[in-house]
Amino acid sequence: MIALHGDLKILLATRPIDFRKGVNGLVALVAEALESDPYSGIIFVFRSKRNDRLKMLTYDGSGIILVTKWLEAGRFTWPPIQDGAMRLPPSKMAMLLDGLDWSRVAQAVVKRPTKAG
Repeated sequence: MIALHGDLKILLATRPIDFRKGVNGLVALVAEALESDPYSGIIFVFRSKRNDRLKMLTYDGSGIILVTKWLEAGRFTWPPIQDGAMRLPPSKMAMLLDGLDWSRVAQAVVKRPTKAG
């Protein structure tokens, strides 16, 4: 199981992939196309062309984990298609996995007080 804690780094590949790719193909894609280290512990999220499937790839310290999710009804919400990847906060990743539209949720901004008392 992948725990979605606050300091977790998640990269979402914005371009759809060939969903026949397995672990080796996705590791190569992370290294070449995304120019990232697949063994860094970052969670890499990939989308399908049909928008109802996703794959996640991460390294847990002892091996590569590949997770696939298909929605029975509905579609995942994805950012516009472009080259590269975008960073996704764990809270929005949880919404993405639940099939919710995470792009419409505003991030809460907490301001620090300037003076005490």
